[in-house]
Amino acid sequence: MNKEQCFQLGYVSKVHGLRGEIVVVLDVDFPEDYEDLEHIFLERNGRLVPYFLEHFVLQASNKALAKIEELDRIEQVEELVGSEVYLPLSELPELDEDQYYFHELIGFEVEDEVHGSLGQVQTIYDLDTQELIGVIHQEKEVLIPIQEGIIIKVDKAAKKVFCRLPEGLLDIYLED
Repeated sequence: MNKEQCFQLGYVSKVHGLRGEIVVVLDVDFPEDYEDLEHIFLERNGRLVPYFLEHFVLQASNKALAKIEELDRIEQVEELVGSEVYLPLSELPELDEDQYYFHELIGFEVEDEVHGSLGQVQTIYDLDTQELIGVIHQEKEVLIPIQEGIIIKVDKAAKKVFCRLPEGLLDIYLED
């Protein structure tokens, strides 16, 4: 399993107790969709390693208490703290037709109401303060905020993102 076939569910924030439980901070909108997990993948030395779970219990504040099979002592799980937690893309919940996951937008054509075609979505930046679409336009990277009023519509069938760029945004990136 590689990262391209997975999505990041969260990360291991700390050890809980002495019997090998860990606290996982979940970076998802609906944690309840993942309460029956039987396995997770942890990034270890640049690779995704599968771990089978004895339990995965949701807690408050987008956290879960997890117990990995055969890891029964605090010393065995301390090294997992800070590891990113992944699941296969196939485990993502189905969305309504007008909803999308950010990773689905990669390769979509971005079209602005005024400037027309801007290029294809190259990457999605998921920052603490906002999410951005990265597009190469006129050989420069342009970052478009994923916000209501800027992203007007996503047509998954046509593989297009329709936007209304704020006045001057494109100029900022195209100036020398």
